[in-house]
Parts: sequence; C-alpha cells; structure tokens
Amino acid sequence: MPSYGFLSTHPPTRCGLATFNSAIATHLTADGTRGGIVRLTDRGDDQRAGPGVVHTWSARTPAGWRDAATVLNTFDVAVVQHEYGIYPGADGEEVLPLLRRLTVPSIVVLHTVLRRPSARQKFLLEQIVAAAGAVVTMTDTARDRLLVGYTVSPEKLSVIPHGADEHAGVPAERRTRPHLLTWGLLGPGKGVEWSLRALARLQDLDPTPTYTVAGRTHPKVVEHQGEEYRAGLHRLGAQLGVAHAVDYQDVYHDQATLGRLIRSADVVVLPYDSREQVTSGVLIEAVAAGVPVVATAFPHAVELLTGGPGLVVPHQDPAALAAALRRILTEPGLADRLTGRIRPLAADLRWPAVAARYGSLAERLVATRAAVVSAASA
Repeated sequence: MPSYGFLSTHPPTRCGLATFNSAIATHLTADGTRGGIVRLTDRGDDQRAGPGVVHTWSARTPAGWRDAATVLNTFDVAVVQHEYGIYPGADGEEVLPLLRRLTVPSIVVLHTVLRRPSARQKFLLEQIVAAAGAVVTMTDTARDRLLVGYTVSPEKLSVIPHGADEHAGVPAERRTRPHLLTWGLLGPGKGVEWSLRALARLQDLDPTPTYTVAGRTHPKVVEHQGEEYRAGLHRLGAQLGVAHAVDYQDVYHDQATLGRLIRSADVVVLPYDSREQVTSGVLIEAVAAGVPVVATAFPHAVELLTGGPGLVVPHQDPAALAAALRRILTEPGLADRLTGRIRPLAADLRWPAVAARYGSLAERLVATRAAVVSAASA
C-alpha cells in the first residue's frame, strides 16, 4: 500500500477542512499504512504538533511551501486539501508552487468550486488542476462546474463523496418534544435567523418543537466581529418569543457526543444563505445518520436531497422553511419515507467506503507513475 502525506489545516484547528483531513488520514492509515500530516496554520505562534503531524507550514513563514513540499515528497502520494482561504498569498496562490515542486503523485481535493470566480481564482484553479495528478470533487455539481466553467482535463476528475462517521447505530435519545438541530461553526451566512423565524411559525404545534444550535463561533468571525452574530440570534429569539425553546451549545462536540445529538433530532435544519456551497460535511453526516433534513437550495442539498432523504426550500424564506418542518413533524409517514430513502445511500457515504475509493485512486496514480518511470529507463 502506498504511504500518504496529507496537506491541510488539521486539529487543533477547528474548521471543516481540518475535520475532513483528520478523518481521511485516520481511515487511509487505519491498517498501519504509513502516513504523515503537513499542517497549515495562519498563526505564527500556533506550532502545536498533534498526533501524526510531521511538519507545520505557517502562513507567516516566507516561502514555507518549499519545506512543506520537501516533507510531502518523502511519501508515495500527497493528498492536498484545497480551499482558497487556507494557503498564503492572494487567493491562496502559494499552493501552486508547492504542487509543481512535488515529485510524487498528488490528489487535490476541492472543497469549493465557484460558479462565478474572479479571473485570478479561475486561472489559479485551472493551474492547480493542471499540476495535480488527480482531482477529487465531492459532488457531481462541483465536477460539472469545473467542466463547464474552467479549462481542465476531464480525465483528471473523480467524484468521491464527503465521508461521514457511523452515527446510525447510536441509540436515539427519546425526547418529549420534537427536536430540530443545526450544528457546525457559527457565523453570518449560517442562516440560523431564518430557522428562528420558522420556529416562531410552529408555536401552534402541540407539543411545540425545541431547537438546538450546536457549535462555537467560527474563529475568523470571532477575530473580526466577536460574538455579534450569536448575540443577534439571542435578541431575535427573544423578540420572536421562542428564546425558551432554543438551546445554544457554544462548544465543539467530539464525535461521540455529536453522534448522540444528531440521533436525538427529528429534523436537521440547514438554513444556509450560500448559493455556492457544493460540499457540506454537515449534510452528509445528517443523511448518513438517518435523520430527515430540511435545507435551503444550496447546490449540494439540491443534488443530494431532491427526490431523496429530505426537503429543499428557497433561501431566506422562513414561511417555506416552517411549512417543510411542519410537514415532516405532522404528516403521517413522511419522516419514515424520507428515512427509508437514506438507507441505500448511507453505506457509500461512511468513511471506510470513502477512504477505500481514495486508496484505489492513489494506487492507480502510483502504478501509472511506476510505468512511466520504467518506460523512460528502458
């Protein structure tokens, strides 16, 4: 089996990419395969090396990509997470010289594919795809955006879904009132204000629903805005008369605690404002756990939920959001039908199955490289 070097943000950093990288690294090396993490950080004083971290690339280190590439070249395959905001330089441009310096095959995982990128973002992503050995998108929507809006080689592209932990086997906590749940890092764009307005429209139900909003405020939001968004939600809930029904859990749950929380939900609510989001780890976790979902029409939700295990509603429309929630909570058999649509999907979304597909892709890259080297030396 090939060895893996992983380049990404990584715990103790708390963000979606860090969580993703930790999971894929854990599962690709679960059988004892050698692996090591090159951890990105944007703080010069954040040099903590957790388990598996073999190098830290600080955004404050000039040309830090050189040393990062050198370390990645000690493995058979480099698995590189890409998001414009995590690498140094304008639009994260310093990932490009790193990719070009690699002497081992690379798999670049795209967490964002913009429909309307700036000219610089478009050029940069095209060059990243050109430099990569293989490129993974997590949805068909993201792949199609690349093929239509960017000049890329189709043969480099693979679609492998975002992985999910095994929550379906966690015993569901029994609650006396319907339980709605939103989780993840909090900040403007999360859309929780629309859920609060929808909750206010459900106060005629008996019993009335409760709503859990679980997660810390995003570190970058705290840095620039403090807790203004969270405070605004508290004020809005009070104005709407639903503050008593909302539980704000200002913590970063571990997977065991998160699993119990997800399984206690009757509906997971994803009221996001974004119309660009082609990948949502929260959406995948909810679906794989067997919980019905109500989401706004961001691209990943449209792709996964339409005709599937949830309902899609327009953005910033609390009346539509409330109507969808009311249907799931009151319409006989609907929740069971939605849950039934989840079962055929769930096995392919869990991390062991997802990691196996990355492993197969890595083995093909290594075999192709070996064949090219052999032919060149013949």
